[in-house]
Parts: sequence; C-alpha cells; structure tokens
Amino acid sequence: MNTFEMLKKVCESYGPAGREAEIRKTIEKLVKPLGYKTTTDALGNLICHKAGKGVKLMFAAHMDSLGLIATYFEEGGQVRFGCIGGINPFRLLAASVRFANGVCGTVEKDGDVDFKDVTIEKLYIDLGVQTKEEAMKLVSVGDVAVYDSPIRLCEGGKFAMGAYLDDRAGCVAQLLAMEQVKETENDLYFVFSTQEELGLRGAKVATFAIDPDYMVACDVTHSDDSPKAPHVGSCKAGCGAAIKVMDRSVICHPEVVDKLVSLAKEKNIRYAMDVIKAGGTDAGAAQLSLDGVPAGGVSMACRYTHSPNEMVSISDVEDCAKLMAAFAAAEF
Repeated sequence: MNTFEMLKKVCESYGPAGREAEIRKTIEKLVKPLGYKTTTDALGNLICHKAGKGVKLMFAAHMDSLGLIATYFEEGGQVRFGCIGGINPFRLLAASVRFANGVCGTVEKDGDVDFKDVTIEKLYIDLGVQTKEEAMKLVSVGDVAVYDSPIRLCEGGKFAMGAYLDDRAGCVAQLLAMEQVKETENDLYFVFSTQEELGLRGAKVATFAIDPDYMVACDVTHSDDSPKAPHVGSCKAGCGAAIKVMDRSVICHPEVVDKLVSLAKEKNIRYAMDVIKAGGTDAGAAQLSLDGVPAGGVSMACRYTHSPNEMVSISDVEDCAKLMAAFAAAEF
C-alpha cells in the first residue's frame, strides 16, 4: 500500500473526537503486520509498543476528527447542530456530511441570513426530508456527522486533497515511521491519540501512562502559501518535515528541536522550521504532564485546515516519517 492509498484508507474512516472506534480499528489493522504490541486505554488511545532497554520515546498523532453533533430538529426536518472542535462556519456552507450510520446531508444557512452574518447557530443540516418525524427516523440528538469528502490525488500526483488530513496525514506518517524502524535499543511508543480537537485530551492521559523521556508529536501545521497570506506560520506545503519550534500550545524543548534538525541534516531529509501563531498539538499536553517532558514536533504544512478539502504534499508526509524513524533509532 503506497502513501496515498494509506491516506485514503485512514482519512475516509469515521472517527470524530470522542467516537474514534472505527478509525482506531482501521489503524490497528495497519499496525498488526509491523510487530508492535497494541493496547487501548480508557480514553480510546491506541498505544503501540516496541520494547527496548534504552531511552523511552513517545510519538503521538491524533486520529480524531472534527464533527457536527445533532442538537435539535426543525419542523421541516432540518437538523441543528453544535461543533466538536473548532470549525469556522464559512467552511461549512454547502459541505457534504455523513453520520455514523451512513445518512448523508448538506449544510446550509437560514434563508433570512446574509452570508456575512453566518454563525453556527444559523446553519442546519438538510437530510433531504420534509418533516421532523422523517428526520428523527434517520438521526437522533447526539449523533455526530463528519465531512463526506473523499481523498483524491491532485493533478501531477504530488498533493492529496480531502477531509481530515488533519491529522490522519500524521497518523500515516507514524505508520510509515513504525515500518521503517528496524533495529534500535530505544523503548518505543507510538500513540494514535483521541480527542486532540477538544483540547489535547488523549495525549495527556497517554503521557501519564507512558512516562517518556522524550516526546514528539506529529501533526499538520499552517501552510503560508496562499495569495496575500497573513504570515501566521513559517512553512509552505512541499517544504519537507516541518520541525516545530513554537505554537500556541508549546515552546518545544531545545534539545528535541536540535536533535531533529541534526538528524534531518545527517540523513538528508528535507525540513523547515515551524513557528505558528495559532493552533496546538499533542506536544503541548505532553510537555506539561508528570514533572515535565521534553517535547517537540514534526508536521506537514497543510492548506485549508479544518475545511472539507484540506491539502498536503505526499512527499512531506514521507519526509516526516523518515525523520521520526531516525529519531526513534537515534542515540541519546
């Protein structure tokens, strides 16, 4: 299975924050041939362990996605919703969505609302029915919808586009890294974490359980390459592995940053330094766990994050995998 095929498989698995069972099962099947011992904790984190006598290293990529949770039914069958995770209402207009049971719909705004005045409260999901009773036979309050955008290979074969590359691209990078690590004395833990979109919850629990010597989060970062970009980030899609320096959740430990940079240079892995003014990763939770954990991160620059059609460079995913594999096998 190549990188794009793996991206398609994991991105199109259902798994909003707090309901990650399907995506966890998908990833666990991909992990099985790699020789790691897998466990699932109470929060649903998938923890993959390869035992060693050396330094204890933890890697984490979050497998949860954003979601829309049904809250109320209009008489005409429209479904009002709240957001699981941070979603800009303008990203939702006309988006196709699907619930866990396969029921699909589209997001639209109230008829008397101008586009400039759109808020989440003024949006609804249209299931293609005409009455409240019909809608309630299909969906219940508390059911969660996700974007229903397939993963596609862009023209030229360099970029993948679709929903939930944040952070299923990070999950694929971890899977590739796990496959590439052949021999090491280090004690390795690769975590596919839950509820990152709700405040880095899964990674916090996993870090307490693992008690690592060092931690590296694998996520996406802002891609600063749109026309008239506001320059809230330092990386552009296609730059290689983005080595995290800082985001809103973390100032990365200098020892981890320096190690990643050194390994990238030694292994001739493309890289760039990642500084963003917003957003966060599982490194933020790990760093503040226990009595503190030296934490850092590698990321893929992602265009249009938290939209139905995110975009990442496939080579960036592969470069992140190479750098994590090098870190996993490094001497400390």
